[in-house]
Amino acid sequence: MMQRNLLRRGLMMLAMVWTVCPLAHATQHVTLRNGFELDCVRRETVGNKVRLYLVEKNPAGLDSSTNAANYLEVSADAIVHVEAVADVPQSVSASQISSTTSERAPTPAEIRKMLARSGASHDIDVDLLASVVKAESGGQIRALSRTGARGLMQLMPGTATEMGVQDAFRPDQNISAGTAYLDELLTRYRDNIALALAAYNAGPAAVDHYHGVPPYRETKEYVARVIREFNRRKQMTLVAQSR
Repeated sequence: MMQRNLLRRGLMMLAMVWTVCPLAHATQHVTLRNGFELDCVRRETVGNKVRLYLVEKNPAGLDSSTNAANYLEVSADAIVHVEAVADVPQSVSASQISSTTSERAPTPAEIRKMLARSGASHDIDVDLLASVVKAESGGQIRALSRTGARGLMQLMPGTATEMGVQDAFRPDQNISAGTAYLDELLTRYRDNIALALAAYNAGPAAVDHYHGVPPYRETKEYVARVIREFNRRKQMTLVAQSR
C-alpha cells in the first residue's frame, strides 16, 4: 500500500508526449465524432481547436458560460453535427431524468467535495478524477452519449449496474462508481495511468488485446487530454503554493 500511495501521489508532474466563430447565444446541441453529445451556449475557434462553452449556472444563478474554465476544447473535425435546441437539454429525455437529477444541480465546489471524498476512499488524486470528469462530461451531470454512457463520469449501463448504481445521473452515485471503476483499472494495470485511462475509454479488452494504449485516435486523444488537464491542475496548485 505504501508503494501504491507513492505511485498515485507521485503523479503530480506526469508528462507524456501524446500530446473565432461567431458567438452563438442560443443553446446548441453538439454531437462529437466519438458519440458524445452536449449542450453549449457558444462556440469559439482557436487555431484548429473549438471551445464549447457549456450550459451551467453558478451558485448566484448567473450564466457562467463566459467563464474561461467552463468550456470543453475539442479538435474542429471532432464535431459532426450542431443544432439549435430549446432551453431544456434534448440529450436526455424527461423519462431519463429522475426526480433527484431534476433538483438543483450541485455547484462545482460541491462536485469537487464529492470527488475529494471518493478519491480519498480509493487513494486517487482528486485532480485526476476532476480531469476525467472534464474529459468525460465537461461537468454536466445529465450528460448522455449516443452509446448510452451517463452522467459526470459517463458510466455505461452495464458498468453502473455492476457497481450497484441506482441512478447514474445522480452525481454522488456516478462519482462513487466511476472512481471505484478507475481504481479497479489502476490496480489491474499496476498504477499505469495511461493504460488505466485507455481502458476507461476503450475498455480493458482493447488494452489487453493491443498490450497497451489501443491505436484508436479517440482513445489516444482522450488519454492525452486527461493527462494534460491533470498536469495543468497540478501546475496551478504549485503556483498557488509558491505565492
